[in-house]
Amino acid sequence: MTTRRQTFRLYPNKTQENQLFEARRNHAYLYNACVAHRRYEWRANKKIVTYLEQQNCLPAFKKEWVEFAYLHSQSLQATVKRVDLAYGAFFQGLRGLPRFKSIRNYSGWSYPAKSGWKVNSNGKHGSVTLNDLDITLKMRGQAKQWGNPTTLTIVYKPSRNQWFASITVDIPAFECKFCEQSNLSYESIVAFDLGTETAITLYDGEKFTEIENPRFTQKAEQEIKQKSKALRRKTAPNKNKKVKGSRRWKKARKQISKLQRKVSSQRLDWQHKVTSDIASRYDIGVTEQLNTKGMTRKAKKGSKRKKQKAGLNKSILAVGFGALNQMIAYKIEQKGGLLLTLPTKQIKPSQRCPKCGVVHKHWAELSNRYHICDACGFEIPRDKGSVMVMYNVVTNQQPGLGTSLVDCGCLSSTNLTGKRKHTGSMRQLGQMKRQKSSRKSDGDLETPPVFTAG
Repeated sequence: MTTRRQTFRLYPNKTQENQLFEARRNHAYLYNACVAHRRYEWRANKKIVTYLEQQNCLPAFKKEWVEFAYLHSQSLQATVKRVDLAYGAFFQGLRGLPRFKSIRNYSGWSYPAKSGWKVNSNGKHGSVTLNDLDITLKMRGQAKQWGNPTTLTIVYKPSRNQWFASITVDIPAFECKFCEQSNLSYESIVAFDLGTETAITLYDGEKFTEIENPRFTQKAEQEIKQKSKALRRKTAPNKNKKVKGSRRWKKARKQISKLQRKVSSQRLDWQHKVTSDIASRYDIGVTEQLNTKGMTRKAKKGSKRKKQKAGLNKSILAVGFGALNQMIAYKIEQKGGLLLTLPTKQIKPSQRCPKCGVVHKHWAELSNRYHICDACGFEIPRDKGSVMVMYNVVTNQQPGLGTSLVDCGCLSSTNLTGKRKHTGSMRQLGQMKRQKSSRKSDGDLETPPVFTAG
């Protein structure tokens, strides 16, 4: 089975919307209460509170605070699990200490099981019923694939003033046609490279295809700057001075948000169209391993090219390297295909000559957009040379030491070389609702702690 997330827009009436706002507010209060509980126990007793302890407190909590009694128990557990995951990420050094969340910054809540909700849809429009709120909401949207609904997340976006239902469905997975590397179908293989000048460069062994960068961010940048300049002239809110934002400030802020939302929607629509076209024409995709986070870091202190680095970072984020790779991966995998990710540091596709395999270190400079091999005289543009090298590596046609699939140990989007990522409410929030208990050697049961003291 394959798990996919499908999103529909909800259309509540005024009464239903008030009920949704009240439930969202209560879940935000519960989130903050769990954070406060953990902070107090640590400051007073130097004790780390676990998810299981807070979950066991929910029945007594609902009796004491009757306004939470009507909410579904498993949806409250999912909110507690969010706190546990936030602290887990903090202790692992992935993010900062969890903070209290205002109602403006709290997106919504989840139903990890079907006992709290019911959907009436075949993948196109329909309605969803929330049992604890006793309401049925109309929804619009169309899923590419529909299966057995498993979890539901209600999301509110303040900038749009819109409600959404994010539903995960289990879809029967196709049998992979490429269980062995020796049986790869080279007739439908494509290598692609992501860039800023040309968004995607494709090579299928016969011809190159270049997909231009639409530059949605750059086109709207000037208008956003003008609106932002006008925003700075208005009275902005200041919590320290207890100053509220003026009506003109709120109006100008909405105009900027509208422009930014338009750019985001345009980019997402373009990404889906491009990746769907690629996935429909090819069964095997080949790309290089990219560290987008490292590529978009700020320039070092004292650097003379801070503006150039900032512009490059903006161009990379405007194309959306990470989103494009993820979309191509799951869409090819969804049809039973395969995505191979080659190690960049070993293959060096942008520095290696596709014809003779010689590595030229000076080709690594981004200003060098046209490559001429000093060894064999082969000439090719930078992006086309990169995809040609990747294609040759997969088809075992690339000269050079360590360029075969066996030597490079490429990564795969399927279970051939790695674990498949899962989505879904509780699985995405924490994989398990309760911590597993392990048996001691003397036969007693013990609940393992989340973190061990170092």
